[in-house]
Amino acid sequence: MFDETTGRDASTRREYVRGMAALAGGAALAGCAGDDSTPTPANSADGGGTEGTDAATGSSPTAGGPYTASMSPMGGVEFDAVPERVFTVFPGYADMAVALGHGHKVNAVYVPEMSGTTMNHYYHHLDGVSFDWEDLADPLSDGLPKELLFELDSDVHLADPAWASTQTGWNRSDVEEIGSQLAPWFGNFFSGTNAPAPEGYDDYEYYDLWELFGNVAEVFQEGARYEALAAVHADLVSTIQADLPPKEERPTAVRVTLAGDGESFWTYHLNKPGTWLADTRPLGANDAFAERDWGGLWGEVDYEAMLETDPDVILHLWGMTPNYSIADTIAELESHSAGSQLTAVQDGRVYPAGMRYQGPIMNLFQIEMGAKQLYPDLFGEWPDYEDGEHYPEIPEDEWLFDRTRVAAVVNGEF
Repeated sequence: MFDETTGRDASTRREYVRGMAALAGGAALAGCAGDDSTPTPANSADGGGTEGTDAATGSSPTAGGPYTASMSPMGGVEFDAVPERVFTVFPGYADMAVALGHGHKVNAVYVPEMSGTTMNHYYHHLDGVSFDWEDLADPLSDGLPKELLFELDSDVHLADPAWASTQTGWNRSDVEEIGSQLAPWFGNFFSGTNAPAPEGYDDYEYYDLWELFGNVAEVFQEGARYEALAAVHADLVSTIQADLPPKEERPTAVRVTLAGDGESFWTYHLNKPGTWLADTRPLGANDAFAERDWGGLWGEVDYEAMLETDPDVILHLWGMTPNYSIADTIAELESHSAGSQLTAVQDGRVYPAGMRYQGPIMNLFQIEMGAKQLYPDLFGEWPDYEDGEHYPEIPEDEWLFDRTRVAAVVNGEF
């Protein structure tokens, strides 16, 4: 079983980051509001643009010398040039690098085969976009070894120093050593669920997924690419939300993973703050476990709890990754004395879901996936899916976002 216990804008983005540095208190909770809107791109129809960017490639020149990117908990981080060797832990940050045209620079990612295969299931539908994962290091194959970070000699670590300080064999001085001797940290893990940060990070700020992505875009000086993709996301969310039925008419749903013992489920909320919910929150389904307090990043329930809530739809997290067989999961539910009584099982509404560690491209596909699974009458039915296959082919007139546009942005052809 996959290890669920791994802890494991009218203004331009530059103006936004400056503002965040000044807002500390109230703005620190901006991600807690659960707002899935995307800042108005600065290169939108109002005639704005990203100062200093190359219109043909979406890249910013670096000849002007050092520049600064800012995000909690690091604060302002200075770079002499755009990074060439990029360390990531969770695939959401690798997906950000791909989206910004720098995916080829990634030198590590969590469980490369699982992360890379899943990412490529989505990229299959974007001409010219792919992620070469085969020779990448797994930063968590043996804890988080400092030796590996020294060996990789990266120019930036797209990982959260606060999170790193909690790993076995690490403390805050180890984090500072890596940051000073090798390369800066630039990541924010606890925005995943807006969970409390470790002791000593009292000013920790939370962001939504697209705010995180915008901050990472500053590292690569790719403001134009960020703004173009943010516009696709904003259009996708607004299109879906404009057609949603009243809350009382929406289906009840759960997001779960069947545990290895076959008798319990790892489970997550749908609509609470956090980047891990950036694909389900915009869809506004009624969370069957909304009142449950897991007391942590996730919880565990048994069949009795599932029967008590009896959701209309079951979204099986990790169901489109090579770590799970959604066909075997459905068969196991159907053959179980309690599972076979679940309405979602009887109605054939147990669906594969994506990954919680999502970046912007993954987020676009996973929002579309969920919309079709939850509201087939509104957004078109979710096609049949077979284990190991790419994200299913969907007729162009049923796309909820423009793949051609996304591919053009990633390839710098916009």
